[in-house]
Amino acid sequence: MKRLAAAALLLATPLLAAVPAAPAGAADAQNGRAIAERWCAACHVVAEGRSGSDAAPPLPQIARNRAADQRWLRAWLTDPHPPMPNLNLSRSDIDDVVAYLERLAR
Repeated sequence: MKRLAAAALLLATPLLAAVPAAPAGAADAQNGRAIAERWCAACHVVAEGRSGSDAAPPLPQIARNRAADQRWLRAWLTDPHPPMPNLNLSRSDIDDVVAYLERLAR
C-alpha cells in the first residue's frame, strides 16, 4: 500500500507543477477603494456621485487621464509632492489603489 501511495505521488508531482498558481499578491481594487476613501476623500472626489473638495482633481478624472499610467501612478503614490501628503503606503496598498483607479477608468 505504501508503494502504491508513493507511486501515485511520483506520478502526480509533474501534473501539479503544470497547474498555474494564482498570482502572488494580486491587487485588490476593493481594498484600494477603502484606502482611497480613508486617505484621499478629504481632498479628492473618490468615486462618481461622491463629494470632495475642489482643491484636487477627482480620482475618476485622474483614472481616465491616459498620461497617468500605472508607472506614473505608482511613482506618485510612492513619493508624492506637495500639496499631497506622503501617506507612506506599502507596495501592496499602492497596487490596490492603482487597481481601484483602473476600475474607475472603465
